[in-house]
Amino acid sequence: MELEKVFLALGSNIGDREKNINEALRLLKEKIKDLKVGNIYISKAVGYENQPDFYNTVVSGYTDLSPEELFYFVKGIEKQVGRVYRFHWGPREIDIDILFYGNQIIKRDFLEIPHPRLHERDFVLKPMLDIDADFVHPVLKKTVKELFEELRTKSIIGVL
Repeated sequence: MELEKVFLALGSNIGDREKNINEALRLLKEKIKDLKVGNIYISKAVGYENQPDFYNTVVSGYTDLSPEELFYFVKGIEKQVGRVYRFHWGPREIDIDILFYGNQIIKRDFLEIPHPRLHERDFVLKPMLDIDADFVHPVLKKTVKELFEELRTKSIIGVL
């Protein structure tokens, strides 16, 4: 199988947030080559706001996993790093979302690529700007830079 360029978002707001992200990055390298990592940004929680601030970053790299295999791979990493499911949008030790899988558009019960809300989130777009500002969203047909410039709401409060 050919290698496909992927982008993943990582977030953590429980426990040692930086350690959780670094452990997830180490594990991602098993199946994702040429991993590029954006800066880690500190952001307020979105959705359920009464919880600790998040550390967020985005990575890109190349994989020969199918979209479904990648989904199960990252969910396995979440478990290895210690994620405990509490409730929707609740606190988490680590969260890994698939943002893009090449230019593919995928809609399954358990998987939607591109991530349906990534264009609304500065904590996803800003670290993605660090690694590939010119990547074009295959549905919205805008670059990451354009999407970031159009954002109205901001949740980032700092950078590590």
